[in-house]
Amino acid sequence: MSTLIRAVVITSSDACLSGEREDTSGETLVQLLTEVGAEIVAKEIVNDDPEPLAHKLRAYADLKARQFDRDHRGTGFGPRDNTPEATLQVIRREAPGLAEAMRMGTLKNTPMAMISRGVCGIRSGALIVNLPGSPKAVRESFEIIRPVLSHALALLEGNTSH
Repeated sequence: MSTLIRAVVITSSDACLSGEREDTSGETLVQLLTEVGAEIVAKEIVNDDPEPLAHKLRAYADLKARQFDRDHRGTGFGPRDNTPEATLQVIRREAPGLAEAMRMGTLKNTPMAMISRGVCGIRSGALIVNLPGSPKAVRESFEIIRPVLSHALALLEGNTSH
């Protein structure tokens, strides 16, 4: 990728925060981002309450050293699946094409893609992407948006020449 990606990976999961479950999907994303040359600025785990996640998203998005904030888990129908709501509190502009493409692309592999409520958007020049919670879904979703990440981030930096 021609644009340097500075990424923050935030996992929203009560079970991962308590140590009940290992954050394998977060580790999968770190690996995928590293493979495309991204610098991982931070990796954090927060509980499933919307406010801690919204706080972290705001704090990292407003830093000038990052371009790609990513959070996952909590995008389904469960009562503690609050990631989309927290993200919508934070973003200034939605990027619906990314979320739609991930749902449509992964629907070819699993009907569970239909129950994803993940959203994507922009705040302070940062691209915030909700990904599903399983390592397999993280891999599949990331592969769908990978081809446009560099261009999207370049646009956010102000490079609008095509």
